[in-house]
Amino acid sequence: MAGPHVTITYCTQCNWLLRASWMASELLNTFGADLGSVTLVPGTGGIFVIDVDGTQLWERKTDGGFPDAAELKRRLRDAALPDWRLGHSEGSSSAPEA
Repeated sequence: MAGPHVTITYCTQCNWLLRASWMASELLNTFGADLGSVTLVPGTGGIFVIDVDGTQLWERKTDGGFPDAAELKRRLRDAALPDWRLGHSEGSSSAPEA
């Protein structure tokens, strides 16, 4: 699978599966087939970490809570898909430029 691989590790004790799956859905809806995969990994102890190809994008305790969708998409774009345009928030289309 070509493209970056995103992993969302979430706490099952905290019931954060719905939040993790919503964030995965947001990333898949935005970046589509340009992503190699989005994987949900169950964990415990209040963990909520999002990484791309081993590089941490977000960590709940360090970053202070949970990212909103726009911030997560910006971080993913900046780390793994720098040619991507994120649409109205950047004043252009939501597809990568040719």
